[in-house]
Amino acid sequence: RRVREAVVSTQSTGSRQGLTCTRLVLRSCRAMSGLQSKDVIVTRTGHPKIKPKLEELVFGKYFSDHMLVCDYTDSAWQHPRILPFQNFSISPAWTSLHYGIQCFEGMKAYKTADGDVRLFRPDLNIQRMQRTANQLTLPSFDGDEFLKLLKQLLQMDASWVPDSNAASLYIRPTFISTDSVIGVRPPVDARLYVITGPVGPYYEQKGTDLFKAVKLMADPQFVRAWKGGIGAFKAGGNYAPTLKVQQVAASRGCQQVLWLYGDDLQMTEAGTMNFFVYWVNESGEKELITAPLDSGLILPGVTRQSVLDLTREWGEFKVTERMVTMPEFLRAIDDNRVIEVFGCGTACMIAPIDAMLFDDKDISIPTMTSGAVLSKRLFTSLSDIQVGKTEHPWSVSIYS
Repeated sequence: RRVREAVVSTQSTGSRQGLTCTRLVLRSCRAMSGLQSKDVIVTRTGHPKIKPKLEELVFGKYFSDHMLVCDYTDSAWQHPRILPFQNFSISPAWTSLHYGIQCFEGMKAYKTADGDVRLFRPDLNIQRMQRTANQLTLPSFDGDEFLKLLKQLLQMDASWVPDSNAASLYIRPTFISTDSVIGVRPPVDARLYVITGPVGPYYEQKGTDLFKAVKLMADPQFVRAWKGGIGAFKAGGNYAPTLKVQQVAASRGCQQVLWLYGDDLQMTEAGTMNFFVYWVNESGEKELITAPLDSGLILPGVTRQSVLDLTREWGEFKVTERMVTMPEFLRAIDDNRVIEVFGCGTACMIAPIDAMLFDDKDISIPTMTSGAVLSKRLFTSLSDIQVGKTEHPWSVSIYS
């Protein structure tokens, strides 16, 4: 009715004021419209890339033919675009470059034996991005519509999904502020985009061994997250400060960092992975334990949640979410109660941990000597779901 009234006003008066009113009301209507998959504009590449051979795959090096770009301007989501993979033309004043107003996700698509392409629990990744975007005051978007757009992108580049259980198509949704202004403020303009590319194992492997253990550096002088901060969100600002610490770990012969927190040295995360300990607790029970989410220190990983859901469904041992401290862990090592330790995440899935460096002392963990039975079982169970060997509602076809 407001639009109709403005048009009537314009027709009756022909005034500049009436035209201005019409524009303002129409803009107000656009502001109520959200991201819409039906509005997508598709431009196919005229120059398809040569796909790398499976043995040449390096994590994060290759990119597929197309990308998804969704711009938010004038208080509304504009027409989404699927277009050839290309560079952006950007303003050097974009606030995402200056103030870190950006977040991202990590997902994968998998090829099944019958040629289908599956996503793994994409709803959890999208929900996490929505929570992070809200924390960074980026505009909201409809998760169901975004998933439809993502599926359409993947359908166009389905031939890029490796036909191998040892490889997959990595998916990187990214959300950035595109405000061109110097000043710390909630963004007015933003861009949500997705790029993809084929990847092999995250950690370098020897030969056909897909299950290589890593060593962690545990040093309490380095802190990844703190209570009241944004450690529970997948914001880019959580990652850059860890790079120097990773270099320190590498110089000490470690592949990753075990992030400790507080005076009691709580064991929180391992590098960019969630951290699990499988042991016999002081009550004599076999127990799988990981840090809880209520501290605000822990990123709610999709693989983490899947490990918890699967092991609770098995019902074979106690599954607990609580903090384990380094002194508590060392006592368990001395008492020979630790069975396995592993990290998990989308990039690596399950990464066994067989050693730590703490207080300038090497700590041997019996993960591999005990056969890494739980780690391997989880790896296989999750892989079978992802590639469709085990039918499960977590595995979502891009054609559904």
